[in-house]
Amino acid sequence: MDIQRTGSLAVSPDTMSSLEKQLSCPICLDMFTKPVVILPCQHNLCRGCASDLYDSRNPYRFSGGVFRCPTCRFEVVLDRHGVHGLQRNLLVENIIDIYKQQQEGGGGTSEPPLKPKTSEPMCEEHEDEKVNIYCVTHQVPTCSMCKVFGQHKDCEVSPLASVYQAQKGELSNAIDALVAGNGRLQALLNQMEEACKAVQDNGQRAKQRLGERFDSLYAALEERKGALLERIGKEQDEKVAALRGLARRYGDRLQAGTELTDTAVHALEQSSAAEFLQSSRGLIAQTKDAAKSSLAEERPEPGFERMDHFTLSTEHVETLLSKMDFGADDDEEYEDAEEEEEE
Repeated sequence: MDIQRTGSLAVSPDTMSSLEKQLSCPICLDMFTKPVVILPCQHNLCRGCASDLYDSRNPYRFSGGVFRCPTCRFEVVLDRHGVHGLQRNLLVENIIDIYKQQQEGGGGTSEPPLKPKTSEPMCEEHEDEKVNIYCVTHQVPTCSMCKVFGQHKDCEVSPLASVYQAQKGELSNAIDALVAGNGRLQALLNQMEEACKAVQDNGQRAKQRLGERFDSLYAALEERKGALLERIGKEQDEKVAALRGLARRYGDRLQAGTELTDTAVHALEQSSAAEFLQSSRGLIAQTKDAAKSSLAEERPEPGFERMDHFTLSTEHVETLLSKMDFGADDDEEYEDAEEEEEE
């Protein structure tokens, strides 16, 4: 490794092409972007690509979960850190650095290699100085020259490695807290979904119970309506039958009176006094009796034809029904009103 970093090796283009394929991410199909994570199946992925793939299949950010390798489909059970909990493959990252240096240095040509570019950031003000310390005052990384001669000479500084470890641990803790918060949010989402389903189920049952109660009311009203209609019909039939009976008797007497009248008129038309006198006394008696009986004929009582006593007052029931609402008290009042109506 050290030899490749400092020297120039003759490498064929085919070898470099093969190496580039081996260093390509199966997700983005480009060369691995650091940091590179290694799965238990020994396949490598850009952590950014792995995170995007995991998030697309885990939109609610569950704490932990199953991640499937895009190369061999091997399923990996992730801990609460998710993709960030996978181990970095530093060997592959070093090989990528060597490959890029080799490409920048002209590959396997015989020309002297260019000075390899370091992967570490350099100070903007002191181009030959690496960023190796951290300015605690301004919260920025800087170089030693800036601390001695530059704008950070009066600032409090700390070793870059210690700050790196501290902030890395802080970020890891923040990720843990975020993942835990996502887990709580997912639990709340699940509770809301279950609550919505319970509300829908309970509402459907309440609608069904309400429909059954109203069906019972309709049935009771129809039954009561039938009973009252039967009473009206019975009295109506009785009165009509009585009136028709009287009408038949009146008709019979009218016919008898008409016949008697015709006989009496015929007797008056006779020219013989003897013949008239032979039947006149009987006709006179019959005519007087018939006239008296017509005056004493049975008649219906005044108002016999009226049916006003079958008027039904429903205002109090309508008022009660219009105020009917949900609750045990209303149900009890309604039952009491039903009992009073039945009485």
